[in-house]
Amino acid sequence: MKNRIVRAVAGTFVIISILLAVYHNINWLWFTGFVGVNLLQSSITKWCLLEDILDKLGVKD
Repeated sequence: MKNRIVRAVAGTFVIISILLAVYHNINWLWFTGFVGVNLLQSSITKWCLLEDILDKLGVKD
């Protein structure tokens, strides 16, 4: 369950930031890059801040 939520949040952030970059300001692509770097970091370190937050909110695996 947590894994699906993390993927959904990351995908939503990417889509929103791309739309903001297209329709508002190109600098929103930095946010897209930030999401990508965090996904890469979590794949290397096996640590994800959002998973910790979901744990504290009581979301089960």
